[in-house]
Amino acid sequence: MSSKKNNKLRKRFKKEASGAFKSINSSVELDKFLFREDIEGSIAHAKMLESKKIISKSDFKKISIGLKKILSEIELGKFTFKSDLEDIHMNIENRLEELIGEVAGKLHTARSRNDQVVTDVKLWMKKDIDNILSKIIKLQKIIIKKSENNIDTLFPGMTHFQTAQPVSFAHHLMAYYEMFKRDLERFNQSKRRLDQNPLGAGALAGTSFDINRYQTTKLLKFKEPTRNSLDTVSDRDFMMDYIFSSSLCSIHMSRLAEEIILWSSDLINFINLGDDMLSSSSIMPQKKNPDAMELVRAKASIIISNLSAIQNVMKGLPLTYSKDLQEDKNLLTSTSANLKLSIDCMIDVIKGLKTNEKNMENALRSSYSNATELADWLVKNLNYSFRKSHGLSAKIVNFAEKKGVKLDKLNLSDYQEFDKNINKTVYNAISLQSSVDNKKSFGGTSRSQVKKMIKLAKKEILK
Repeated sequence: MSSKKNNKLRKRFKKEASGAFKSINSSVELDKFLFREDIEGSIAHAKMLESKKIISKSDFKKISIGLKKILSEIELGKFTFKSDLEDIHMNIENRLEELIGEVAGKLHTARSRNDQVVTDVKLWMKKDIDNILSKIIKLQKIIIKKSENNIDTLFPGMTHFQTAQPVSFAHHLMAYYEMFKRDLERFNQSKRRLDQNPLGAGALAGTSFDINRYQTTKLLKFKEPTRNSLDTVSDRDFMMDYIFSSSLCSIHMSRLAEEIILWSSDLINFINLGDDMLSSSSIMPQKKNPDAMELVRAKASIIISNLSAIQNVMKGLPLTYSKDLQEDKNLLTSTSANLKLSIDCMIDVIKGLKTNEKNMENALRSSYSNATELADWLVKNLNYSFRKSHGLSAKIVNFAEKKGVKLDKLNLSDYQEFDKNINKTVYNAISLQSSVDNKKSFGGTSRSQVKKMIKLAKKEILK
């Protein structure tokens, strides 16, 4: 069969499409992943046409049986996708005609590929978001579990990647729980915003047929139909929304991946990673490389670039549909695949992560990280202004550093050289554990607050 005869959409033209045009115009390799949604949408559309007596009951039955057979063929790998037929929609319609004859041509009554493809994509995205949500929740559960086991683990809290104050390692991990919680909210919001049924918008102007868009909305489990046919076929806000949510989630994972890479390095050695998530060197037999986390960092770059790409595709498009929008599917599937794989890797890495608590504590002891507690003690006990106590504490740190002694090892007489009213209770305040446990403000790093936040997080996850 010639490509011209095979392609019903070239009747207007006197020449066959050139090879280059066929290559650039065909999207079947990009959109064939939508086959289930395309068939689901088509069955719902045909059911609505039959309900409105636009097609007969027997026509609907033939169409429905034919579409289900095609679904089975694709799932079993017995379906041949033809690039000459341009896209998933025409490939299915062509095969339907082979199966049931001219009745297949009635299926496209009162719809266009423009509203059809948006419907397919939205149906697919609703399922995909549910998959992403379940993965993020699984990651949050792993973070909670690891945090519960590390409430008492002292860890160097940093600013500017310099040791700043002691914190609970659980508190540090739970910071990422909060980031992923916001990601959950964003994906849920994205899903709510895209939950409008595009079917019935036609090519751009709606249709003159007496269709029932509320029926297809119900059949396809959308919340409501879209309200403007022009916007419906040209809207990709929902896709940009999804990729934006994915980019932020990937940024959060990239930040965590970067920390894990640093913590597990020989130079810092705060944690060990499970061997099942490490690779070796082709030349250096001793190496254990955190490749999974490095790739999570890289995949964040891909997702961010996908967001930039789709925004650039959309920014200059006049209403309504333009073929530029064909490129959106590749950006969508790339984002989905990279994000889900990144989450899976992060789950496995955190699950196997072991802490080197002694090294963490040594890093704290060598850094005067309890100096803020000294300043706070001066304010509370000697009625200093904070600025005065800050300056005095800095002088005491300089003195201790010159002597090569830590703050909690300075003699009381040394402290009293700076202020004779400093007494031995200062030592209770500046111990590492006290430095952590004194931070009882809501959301602080004290063990009591960390336990409270873990308990709250567990309640949220179980909702």
